[in-house]
Amino acid sequence: MSVHKIEKLIKIMDELREKCPWDKKQTIQSLRHLTIEEVYELSESIQNQNYDEIKKELGDLLLHIVFYCKIASENNKFSFDDVIVDICKKLVDRHPHIYGDLSVISEDDVKSNWEKIKLKEGGKSILSGVPKSLPTLIKSYRIQEKVSGIGFEWKLKKDLISKIKEEINELEVEINNDTNNIEDEFGDLLFSLVSYSRFLKINPDDALNKTNQKFINRFKKMENIIHNDAKKIDDLDLKELNYYWLVAKKSS
Repeated sequence: MSVHKIEKLIKIMDELREKCPWDKKQTIQSLRHLTIEEVYELSESIQNQNYDEIKKELGDLLLHIVFYCKIASENNKFSFDDVIVDICKKLVDRHPHIYGDLSVISEDDVKSNWEKIKLKEGGKSILSGVPKSLPTLIKSYRIQEKVSGIGFEWKLKKDLISKIKEEINELEVEINNDTNNIEDEFGDLLFSLVSYSRFLKINPDDALNKTNQKFINRFKKMENIIHNDAKKIDDLDLKELNYYWLVAKKSS
């Protein structure tokens, strides 16, 4: 990408900010939810491996970045150039194995060193970089990924499986006793499953998303089969619904 093309985008943003009633009205607060929406649209395009859409969504996201920088510069906070300078410095500082004399062997070494550098830069906690507003499942994954950078994680498969079984047993105890701790124990079980997903090198959010889509596709197929049999889905009992579910499953 040439400097000229970035300058053109910034010039367009300047013109929109000056002349367009909608663009003139926006603030960093009003843009926030729109940016989140753009990120989700990009995520969906990536999951679908649709490169044309990925390109478009990246453009939308880049526009938002330029927009934030424009608003910030109007308030004498920072400019687009400042953002570029900061990220370049950050990348150089956190890759001493590339731009310094540090030797690393594996990806894990890089992650571990990254977290140590962040602490040296003044971070109060290894977990301080995990956004509070992250979706819960992704947040759990990132928390565990962060602490693994300093070696705080399960190393053996058998230990993880034992932990999961332990959490299931604790949940069953609370359910049988009908206590107020059921939600807590269920959360502990989910957290341990996320830990196991990392051990298996599976992103739990991606895995659950695939299962959600699989269920949607299969359920819609079941609805079509029931409709073709001239029946109404809400008239069927659980046994009949399970029958049609298996039919849909076999045909998928």
